[in-house]
Amino acid sequence: MDFSPAKKRQTGEPILPMINVVFLLLIFFLLSSQIAPRAPFAVTPPRLETGEPSGSEALLFMAADGRLHFSGAQTQDAMAAVLAQASELDGLSLRADANVPAREVAALITQLRDGGIRSVTLRGTRP
Repeated sequence: MDFSPAKKRQTGEPILPMINVVFLLLIFFLLSSQIAPRAPFAVTPPRLETGEPSGSEALLFMAADGRLHFSGAQTQDAMAAVLAQASELDGLSLRADANVPAREVAALITQLRDGGIRSVTLRGTRP
């Protein structure tokens, strides 16, 4: 049996609570940050009945009054910017306001497909 006195622990600052705080802050900032770009104007997308919302890097916005926005360009400049990048884009996501008539959305999709965009996906929100 060993009856020698027990070794004393060094009294220093405990680091475990600081690590916990750092991880909690990391989680907070990850959850509160915004990864997707903000819409340049208010867009109320239609609700999806089935399927999953798609995610694509190229995103074209369409307002209720027919305005377009793509990567900083508005209206006709937006359409020109999309068509200029058509060869580089595998697909394009369209986020149209729920109040845009379906015939206008269909006409825009047809115009994009005629301009060389291979795939156009209409994005919406889940109910």
